[in-house]
Amino acid sequence: MELKRKNVLVVGAARSGIAAARFLLAHGVRVSLNDIKKKNNLSSEARENLDMLENRGANLILGRHAVLAQCDPDFIVVSPGVPLTIPPLVEAGEKGIPVYSEMELASRFTRAPMVVVTGTNGKTTTTALLGQMFAGAGKKVFVGGNIGVPFICAAEDLGEEDVAVLEASSFQLETIETFKPRVSLILNLTPDHIDRHGSFEKYIEAKARIFANQDRDDWLILNWDDENTRKLAEQASTNVVFFSRKQKLKEGFYIEDGRMLARMNERTHGIIRVDEINIKGGHNLENALAAAAAGWLLGLSPKLLEKGLKEFPGVPHRLERVLIHNGVEYVNDSKGTNPDASIKALESYENPIVLIAGGKNKGSNFGPFAHKIKEKAKAIVLVGQAADEIKEAVEAEGYTSYTLATTFKEAVFDAARLAVAGDVVLLSPGCASWDMFESFEQRGDVFKKLVHELAKA
Repeated sequence: MELKRKNVLVVGAARSGIAAARFLLAHGVRVSLNDIKKKNNLSSEARENLDMLENRGANLILGRHAVLAQCDPDFIVVSPGVPLTIPPLVEAGEKGIPVYSEMELASRFTRAPMVVVTGTNGKTTTTALLGQMFAGAGKKVFVGGNIGVPFICAAEDLGEEDVAVLEASSFQLETIETFKPRVSLILNLTPDHIDRHGSFEKYIEAKARIFANQDRDDWLILNWDDENTRKLAEQASTNVVFFSRKQKLKEGFYIEDGRMLARMNERTHGIIRVDEINIKGGHNLENALAAAAAGWLLGLSPKLLEKGLKEFPGVPHRLERVLIHNGVEYVNDSKGTNPDASIKALESYENPIVLIAGGKNKGSNFGPFAHKIKEKAKAIVLVGQAADEIKEAVEAEGYTSYTLATTFKEAVFDAARLAVAGDVVLLSPGCASWDMFESFEQRGDVFKKLVHELAKA
């Protein structure tokens, strides 16, 4: 892709937009950077980055939508959080101006094979686990994408012997064109981001774009136990490998007699005993199976896979133990941003649970979540925009052990008050954080801070 002297519009001044603009400026591009927010409404870090980009020649368009006639872009790079329905992107589609994600742009400038993870839940854990596996094998590995550092920051520096392990969201996959992973993983598919995609079917379509450009030299890893995911094999033009924690497979990665096994090319190989895997819970067993399959396909030995699975500590904000105080375990699962993720979190504990839930609903149905709450939670504290929706859902289940909180601090302190020795206070909101926080990370960090305050008091 020739960049020099091109005009490019970058939409969105968050992490990936800033990184894309910096990359493009370094390659001689005339960059316009647009954000609907005014500069004063952006974070201090974003404002500093904007000043730096402006000093390097970027044209800043803030507090309004960009006008394409004034930017005359050869193509547009869109940040994941920006819907494709905004006027400049709709106009770009009508005029045939390409709209790419930062991940699509980065993929055109890397020589490294890409291992790309998507799905509704488990993406971050699986991506981080794979990164540790490859690093433990002595590989130079980049871990990022939808988590951590944008891919564009490292794409050019990676060689053919290195590995790029990327988490990809449905938002990023909407705007790919030539993006072609060596190995792609779809972990599971349950309704999420319906407010953005319009329907569960459209959400699945966006996720399925991960393998749109793969061919017979590539691999697609799918969850056999998830019907929506398993069906995608029918659409694939690449090699498909399944994993299952519930069923013995003729070919693939599965559990039998408490062991993780790989059945490949009509030979069975032992990987690890399930009780030796460091991350716990049925959902994490699926993540471990998926990661083991990807590592295997890129040449990691059973010993290296075993080492990675034994040593991986998990990721922040996903079933992260904060502390135990007065016999109560406090767990940060702020990354539980949809009901299915929070259902899996509830299923991970046998002890009585006091659940903190609520936030911004992304178009989810809270019925199954409410059913699991009735089964697993001794009490719940509801907070945020979706508190009343979850309240109605649990009441429909005949569950009345709920408390409504007006602030997040109040919710944490109420949960602590309701818990006794032997209980788990679990923050697993089942909702996005955007009603009260900038991100699920910020929400989780505030939770941990408040828990430590409680312990000191």
